[in-house]
Amino acid sequence: MRVLYVVLALVAIQRLAELAYANRNTRALLARGASEYASWQHPLFIGLHASWLLSLLFFVPTGQPPNWYLIAVFFALQGLRVWVIATLGAAWTTRIISLPEAPLVRAGPYRLMRHPNYAIVAAEIAVLPLAFGAVKLALIFSVLNAALLAVRIRAEEEALASRYSS
Repeated sequence: MRVLYVVLALVAIQRLAELAYANRNTRALLARGASEYASWQHPLFIGLHASWLLSLLFFVPTGQPPNWYLIAVFFALQGLRVWVIATLGAAWTTRIISLPEAPLVRAGPYRLMRHPNYAIVAAEIAVLPLAFGAVKLALIFSVLNAALLAVRIRAEEEALASRYSS
C-alpha cells in the first residue's frame, strides 16, 4: 500500500472523529445557552479541508515517495492538535461557539497564543502536500485557508470580545 494512501486515510479518520466530537460539544454548548457566530463559515472550512485531502488523492502521483522528515513534522503537528483539543475539552468545536459565562481558556497552548489551532492547521495544510512534493497544492490551499482564517478570526474575536475583559 502506498504511503500517501495510508496517511490520507489516517487524516480522514482523524478529521471525521474530530467532527463527531465537535458536533457533540456544539450540541451540549448550545443546550447550555451558548450562541453560534458566523455559522455560514463552517461549510466553507469543511469544503476546504475535504478538497485539500481529495486534491492530494487525485493530484499526487501514486508512486510519489514521501519526504519522511515532513511526514514526521506533520505527525508532530497532530500531537499539537491533540494538545489544543484536550486543553479546550468540551469547549472545543469546529464552529464559533461562545458560552457567555464561561471563562476564556488560558492554559496549554492558549498561554502562548490566542489561536493555536489555526496556526497548527495552517502548518498542516502546507506541510502535508509538501511531504509528497505537491508544492502547488501547498500554496493554493495555504492561500485559501489564509483567506478564510482572516474572516474567521475576526468573527471569533468579535464573539469573544466581552469575555476577554473578564
